[in-house]
Amino acid sequence: MSRVGKAPINIPAGVKVSVNGNSVTVKGPKGELTRSFDPNLTIATQDSQIVVSRPDNMVYNALHGLTRALIHNMVVGVTEGFKKNLEVEGVGYRAELQGKNLVLSVGYSHPVPIEPPEGIAFVVEKSARAFSVEGVDRQLVGEVAARIRAVRPPEPYKGKGVHFVGERIRRKAGKAGKVGGAK
Repeated sequence: MSRVGKAPINIPAGVKVSVNGNSVTVKGPKGELTRSFDPNLTIATQDSQIVVSRPDNMVYNALHGLTRALIHNMVVGVTEGFKKNLEVEGVGYRAELQGKNLVLSVGYSHPVPIEPPEGIAFVVEKSARAFSVEGVDRQLVGEVAARIRAVRPPEPYKGKGVHFVGERIRRKAGKAGKVGGAK
């Protein structure tokens, strides 16, 4: 049986959870999330906890833990929210906010505007090199951050581009002739 799936999810104060068949709606101080799950799994609220149970069938082992993890992420999202930190590295590279849109200057002949989807906010630090993607839905935050990184992924020679904070970029040596060989 799934160890993750067996663990109950505590419902913090200020969060309302409603289960309607295989659909779960979570409302909290930061927003509201709704998601549908497999109809063969049973989702119930007991006291101030959410419990996910499954039928005795090996097929639902992985789905049991996944469902519990997704509901837990919904509860964490509406209470604390999720955040992905990114960095722009390179001479002349920067990020700035224009209204709600994020505008990246990353070595192209034009600035690249990125419009946030519903429920996503961008925060740019004063240095204009570091910024973050914030929201309630963990999947959407990660997807938007990955799309921003794809605008100019870090290159392996100087590390220029957009990357996650703490991401390790594999570096290459470059040309052997530049190292200082004899002529």
